[in-house]
Amino acid sequence: MQTSKPLTDKVTWVGKVDWDLVKFHGEEFSTLKGSSYNSYLIRDEKTALIDTVWLPYDKEFVSNLKQEIALSEIDYIVINHGEVDHSGALPELLREIPDTPIYCTKNGVRSLKGHYHEDWNFVPVQTGDTLELGETTLTFVEAPMLHWPDTMFTYMDSEKILFSNDAFGQHYATESLYNDRVDQCELYEEALKYYANILTPFSAMVKRKIREVLDLNLPLEMICTSHGVIWKNDPMQIVNQYLEWADNYQENQISIVYDTMWNGTRRMAEAIAAGIQKADSSVTVKLFNAGKEDKNDIVTALFKSKAVLMGSSTVNNRYLSAIGGLLEMVKGMKFKDKKAAAFGSYGWSGEAVKLLSEDLTQSGFTLVNDGLKTMWAPDEDALDACAAYGQRFVESL
Repeated sequence: MQTSKPLTDKVTWVGKVDWDLVKFHGEEFSTLKGSSYNSYLIRDEKTALIDTVWLPYDKEFVSNLKQEIALSEIDYIVINHGEVDHSGALPELLREIPDTPIYCTKNGVRSLKGHYHEDWNFVPVQTGDTLELGETTLTFVEAPMLHWPDTMFTYMDSEKILFSNDAFGQHYATESLYNDRVDQCELYEEALKYYANILTPFSAMVKRKIREVLDLNLPLEMICTSHGVIWKNDPMQIVNQYLEWADNYQENQISIVYDTMWNGTRRMAEAIAAGIQKADSSVTVKLFNAGKEDKNDIVTALFKSKAVLMGSSTVNNRYLSAIGGLLEMVKGMKFKDKKAAAFGSYGWSGEAVKLLSEDLTQSGFTLVNDGLKTMWAPDEDALDACAAYGQRFVESL
């Protein structure tokens, strides 16, 4: 069984494709297309290993690596980011080759010590530091908050490859490896979902770091990520896409997100959507039931939207818990330049709309109005009012 794949004469992929993965970062990220943990072996006069794989696959990784190379021939290990999906096999590997130097940032040393409580042979590096392998020079570029403080890129000059770790990646399982050998719609959606849910809070730093790297004028023939496909065909396409996504991205879309107890708030959402479409048929309107839909898909939709309507029934003087959990995620996204409003049905007191409006403001949205409340199940007059509300909402943008 082939467990490694040559990329060039000097570089071999030695990672793991995880077809079974459905949740990542605990339960925080849905990975319905699986993922991969990409590790790379560079062989020149000296040999370097770039990153490892996730902890559950540590023994499998080391066993497969032994089929590719005698472990004693590995001169250096480069860890671009210390999170356990990249460094998880280090303890198993270093039991075999314990003194091998580990090149990482100073924050990377702290991260790896924090995870594994081992005082390995760390070599801290910073932007501009190099590692000579023979004909090949590796150059390190610190990339803090893409997406952890310890992250760095590694550039290989002889093959013109950027090992970018989490940047430009996707949670996307494929045996094809390269970006031009997979479904392009799937690839775009997974890359967008990855950016929206993981990198959005750091968009300012994404723009700054990408422009800094572009100013170096490094020839680029391949971007080798740590998750998903390798960008070989026109690798700059994903770099340019990141610059667009990082620039307070939005499309002509309005997302309506709600949770409902007895379908009153759902019917309000549908009537508001109809009013929006009547007023402006060019707008894409998306409806999501927060109690049923995948929360990462909702965050991706919000990332794409120019405006958001969020609704909930009132229960115990609050909004429903699915909306509450989603709002906590949204607050961390630090969205900018997006409009919003709240709505909801109630039977007793009706605090949900006011509380949603407050939390939307705290999440960085600009409120268009004070929101819309309907008591009990909406009748035809109430639904007409919801449609008119949707029309006024889109006209106010």
